[in-house]
Amino acid sequence: MGRRYFGTDGIRGRANGVITPDLAMKVGQATGLLFQRGSHRHRVVIGKDTRLSGYMIENAMVAGFTSVGMDVMLLGPMPTPAIAMLTRSMRADIGVMISASHNAYEDNGIKLFGPDGFKLSDDVEGEIETLLDEDLGRRLSKSPALGRAMRVDSAQSRYIEFAKRTLPRQLSLEGLRIVLDCANGAAYKVAPDALWELGAEVFSIGVAPDGFNINHNVGSTSPEALVAKVREMRADVGIALDGDADRLLMVDEKGTVVDGDQIMAVIAQSWMEDGRLAKPGLVTTVMSNLGLERYIESLGLSMVRTAVGDRYVLEHMREHGYNVGGEQSGHVILSDFSTTGDGLVAALQVLAVVKRRDRAVSEVCHRFEPLPQVLKNVRFVDRRTLGQDSVIRAIDGGRERLGASGRLLIRPSGTEPVIRVMGEGDDRLLVETVVDEVCASLSAHSAALAAE
Repeated sequence: MGRRYFGTDGIRGRANGVITPDLAMKVGQATGLLFQRGSHRHRVVIGKDTRLSGYMIENAMVAGFTSVGMDVMLLGPMPTPAIAMLTRSMRADIGVMISASHNAYEDNGIKLFGPDGFKLSDDVEGEIETLLDEDLGRRLSKSPALGRAMRVDSAQSRYIEFAKRTLPRQLSLEGLRIVLDCANGAAYKVAPDALWELGAEVFSIGVAPDGFNINHNVGSTSPEALVAKVREMRADVGIALDGDADRLLMVDEKGTVVDGDQIMAVIAQSWMEDGRLAKPGLVTTVMSNLGLERYIESLGLSMVRTAVGDRYVLEHMREHGYNVGGEQSGHVILSDFSTTGDGLVAALQVLAVVKRRDRAVSEVCHRFEPLPQVLKNVRFVDRRTLGQDSVIRAIDGGRERLGASGRLLIRPSGTEPVIRVMGEGDDRLLVETVVDEVCASLSAHSAALAAE
């Protein structure tokens, strides 16, 4: 059965369109009721990114949680992984991150973490959805049992210290010139401070949020600004986070972008050599490049693929005992440290390898030659598009043409009304042709269904 509210990464949509104050308040009430277990005073921690709508959603959720008797601890702008960590650290019953991640400022979202710091399971989200459609008026707290709300000023310093402790105590970043792009988002305060305190010379961009400019021509989805700044400052490395800092990409001293696949390769090999891999391999999604898979196998390791979404990577990691995983897009999960992707912590692990090897970032971070990979999006209004006979024939024909040495992946996005078409193989021209033909078929049928 399809879900009305939750997608692959919480609830997300246009602020004051999909994500309204009424919905946010109800999410607070439903989640608060579901996570009141035991007789202790229950508490929730709430963080957010820098979108203008964050104020509206935060206040609505405070009303919802306090109305069912939960105390609210407001952490202000903080990375998503910081909220996950602080949910555990502060013994909260639930953690909330108000963010639409890499989306533009017009969107916003609600991500929920359980008391263990992990994102909620599909089953628990289903229980919340059931409560959202019920009248909760009779389940609200009596006046003496209402919750309180308070701001926590120490949250940023607690996360900075946590991030720094993921490196060996004696390791310093002194001598490294780093350009850091915080996407005008949630990490604009904590990430520059953490790198500077570790000894690096830091040049920051994307650290002047105004409510509207999150992810706008900055951050991990727009690396051009970072590339230009790295070249301008003759920096050793560039680091770009996204709006809620749960993912990253890097740029070497030559201005070449280093994606999540290369970052995972660096960390996996380093941890293998140090005897830190819990299992001899890593977990990625179906989007990771075949070049990564071939490289990992050349190390004698295995690579497991899951559905797209860091939650599915993490679920497989937890179930099968892996401690390194992630996505090509830059969600890198290191479960020795975090319960979700953490862009800053992943970057620190790569910088540690750079310092130990005393080599240029271009040498450290170019572990394999990626196979040509083409990704295009087709907007749609009706999911029946994928079930059309001619669309199915186009997809099957494309897969046959790419053969065993290539891949064709078609999937509806969990966060946007688009179908993502990804082709990969040794022959770029063939890959582009196949992807274009599939996209043309999808577009034609989507338009036809929209006209019905």
